[in-house]
Amino acid sequence: MIENLPIWIDLTLIFTCVLTIILFHFSNGGPKKLTLLIIVWSIMQSILAYIGFYQNTDYIPPRFGLVLIPIICLIIYGLLPRQQKWFFETRQIKISTFLHTVRIPIEIVLFGLFTNDMIPELMTFEGRNYDILVGVTAPIIGWLSLKEKISNKILKGWNIIALFFVVFIFFNAILSAELPFQQFGFEQPNRAVNYFPYILLPATIVPIVIWTHISDIIKLRKEI
Repeated sequence: MIENLPIWIDLTLIFTCVLTIILFHFSNGGPKKLTLLIIVWSIMQSILAYIGFYQNTDYIPPRFGLVLIPIICLIIYGLLPRQQKWFFETRQIKISTFLHTVRIPIEIVLFGLFTNDMIPELMTFEGRNYDILVGVTAPIIGWLSLKEKISNKILKGWNIIALFFVVFIFFNAILSAELPFQQFGFEQPNRAVNYFPYILLPATIVPIVIWTHISDIIKLRKEI
């Protein structure tokens, strides 16, 4: 964990991660095996970050690849046509839309990390991060969808815009980290991601958010 960091920032991130997994579980019809896999994966990454495994950034290839590569492969595998049947049958888009409200506490956490010199300003809503707009609109869009007051086309459009925002800031965050391919934030790099519990952002929270957007877009496109 990061020394001298206010404890509320740590607790907020942990709470947000737990909430994200719970919302993912119920919005996908309660897949016990998949949820258990996500929990085990999150615990494993938390342990590695806690013992300082990711704080050594001098290795080539970087150790951080153990976070990104498996997640990218699983997202691609989960979205293959033969794997899509289960989320078409079980996905509750009206619930999955509310999942994106987790972006509000995430933005608060990011701002707290910035004020404590652990991430660059560009990762906050004062910089290049517009994800706060998705977090604020998610409960509104979710409620309108629940009441069937908006069309699937509008919901799909909202998901596309929200997906762009999260992918955009995700790449900015990776390119701001102390890695061999760092491009931004040299004066104040993204150091927090190497520590527990902030490893859970790229390891668990962001992949769930991205996968939820992509799978909702696919489902909505087919329904339209």
